[in-house]
Amino acid sequence: MIGNSRPSSEPKMPSHNKIIVPSHFNYIGIFLTLGCNLSCSYCINYLSGLDKLRRPLNTEQWIDVLNRLEVPNGLPLTIQGGEPSIHPGFFKILQGIREDLKIDLLTNLQFDVDEFAKHVSPQRFIREAPYASIRVSYHPETMDLPPLLDKIYKLHKLGYPIALYSVEIDKYKSELSMAKEMTERLGITFKLKELLGEFDGNLHGDMLYEGAVAAKELKSCECKTSELLVSPEAEVYRCHHDLYNRKFRTGDITASNFKIVDEYRTCHFFGNCNPCDIKIKNNRFQKHGHTSVTIKNIRPRDITQREETLA
Repeated sequence: MIGNSRPSSEPKMPSHNKIIVPSHFNYIGIFLTLGCNLSCSYCINYLSGLDKLRRPLNTEQWIDVLNRLEVPNGLPLTIQGGEPSIHPGFFKILQGIREDLKIDLLTNLQFDVDEFAKHVSPQRFIREAPYASIRVSYHPETMDLPPLLDKIYKLHKLGYPIALYSVEIDKYKSELSMAKEMTERLGITFKLKELLGEFDGNLHGDMLYEGAVAAKELKSCECKTSELLVSPEAEVYRCHHDLYNRKFRTGDITASNFKIVDEYRTCHFFGNCNPCDIKIKNNRFQKHGHTSVTIKNIRPRDITQREETLA
């Protein structure tokens, strides 16, 4: 797991020691912010709780931190949120990341793409991968399709590797069918992702561990991640549940002695897992059967009220 945190009262000062990401890690999630300029009723960020009251790193701090990473086999830094573009240093952060580090971007594209193109070259997103580096989310509940497609097509013509993604929801079948038809007509990839979590009384998604999501009773387990997840304030967490709820941080990536320790750690929140972590999905090489975490020794909850409060 990830360890070696420093006291929270210590100021976040630049440090230049390298952070080695294990060779088998599948994902690096950089959450510039957990805020968003949209509000979707099915947002997966809220399924296991979400504490949005964070104090994000400033532009220079993010650049310093990200440039300390040594990553294996072309593994990209996935810049995301919330909506990452609402961070005031969004363009400068993308500009400031070392050229040898690959970048992916998850965004709703509700920003000025002309300004984006002025500041960030398409080359920052060019890499060998079976999917687009810039993955735009379309939410019919809160977005208009035509202006979104105009932006996507403009970036596509400029050479940015970009695709449109949406969540498969029965209520919006006609809108999603239209989106698929229009994007493919433009020569742009459109992909549907399955709805995850509990909605309208039904549990959606192919989960590896039974009882891990929306359970009435929490349990304890041992859990190990294959991801580096960094919150807006540079705290590192073992899973999306912990990051969104700000529970059990396992380190602060700005600390001079920070390192990634790859091991199982005890968790007392099995049953309130975020579906992102235990969904059966493709890994970054598009091989099916991957999950973000592996879990063992699931058992009745062995946590006291005091321990839970201190979390």
